[in-house]
Amino acid sequence: MEHGLARARATIRKAASLTGNISRIVADGDEKDAAGTIYLNARAFYQSYMEMEKRFKVHVYSEGELPIVHDGPCKDIYTIEGRFIHEMEHGAKRFKTRDPRRAHVYFMPFSVAWMVKYLYKPLTYDHTAMKQFVADYVRVVSSKYPFWNRTQGADHFMLSCHDWGPHASHGNPFLYNTSIRVLCNANSSEGFSPRKDVSLPEIHLYGGNVPPQLISPPPATSPRPYLAFFSGGLHGPIRPILLDHWKGRDPDLQVYEYLPEDLDYYSFMLRSKFCLCPSGHEVASPRIVEAIYAECVPVILSDHYVLPFSDVLRWEAFAIQVNVSEIPRLKEVLVSVPEERYRRLKEGLRAVRKHFVLNQPAKRFDVFHMILHSIWLRRLNLRLV
Repeated sequence: MEHGLARARATIRKAASLTGNISRIVADGDEKDAAGTIYLNARAFYQSYMEMEKRFKVHVYSEGELPIVHDGPCKDIYTIEGRFIHEMEHGAKRFKTRDPRRAHVYFMPFSVAWMVKYLYKPLTYDHTAMKQFVADYVRVVSSKYPFWNRTQGADHFMLSCHDWGPHASHGNPFLYNTSIRVLCNANSSEGFSPRKDVSLPEIHLYGGNVPPQLISPPPATSPRPYLAFFSGGLHGPIRPILLDHWKGRDPDLQVYEYLPEDLDYYSFMLRSKFCLCPSGHEVASPRIVEAIYAECVPVILSDHYVLPFSDVLRWEAFAIQVNVSEIPRLKEVLVSVPEERYRRLKEGLRAVRKHFVLNQPAKRFDVFHMILHSIWLRRLNLRLV
């Protein structure tokens, strides 16, 4: 197995060194011209993806009982957590193996969102029960099988979109420090390590489905009369700064705390050039993916946020990052974006959209496979003796 991974590393390195036109191998349709620009190295990504499809095997532990294990929320703010667990449990035939001896990585399919629902005592802010559940789960699989102890959990992964995913991972010190943690709360100032951890995109699907307005990419010629849009509560340290400077201050920047009932949130996204995506209580924001769907250029206002798939994607090709200190001059920053750059950002959004779409069942290059590819890359970096 390790010899196969060594061959995969060699072919990826070779692909990364090649030059020439790469759009034909990473794109289709309208996004062809922009396809190469959204990747750090398109050839390396494509070769790595092909190697993943050819070789990568995941063993899903059968231990644990419903509802906290083998299940998760498949709608609303934690959609991605449940949908990934369900795909690994009931789909992903190419990548799953029942024989743990053939696996490159091992998935612990517990849901932190369901731990919070079923174990947490409201208003106590006490994470002890969640940590104990995780500690017990690791104890069971590590005592029953040799695989955890072989690597101290380095080839094992958990996945959580709940803000408290990092807290739950404290249940076992090796899970926190050594294992692959796939987290929406990818805060590099709070222990998230891009070397071994994976940033999970937060996808908020009300009722479990993409809003009808965002199912298909909007026409490129659709008018966008507003410079920027945001609507959201005063959560965390960044949003109060944004609303203090821009709420109701300028008709070009449509900034609301709560959108009036007679106005439609997604219509504003579709009619705005830029969509403001400030962090809330934690660093991730579902507005980033919503903005990608709406082809409204995301403006990321966050400190210490490791962006999803940033090991392969060039976020500057389809989004803008603005320092929190620049919020007072936000309009100046956005107005100064040249029209040609804005056009390229829009092309980048159209090209990158497929990597953030949830399909059921999953399809090649969609968000499920991009998450899996990020895990594959971490396993490639892990060399077992």
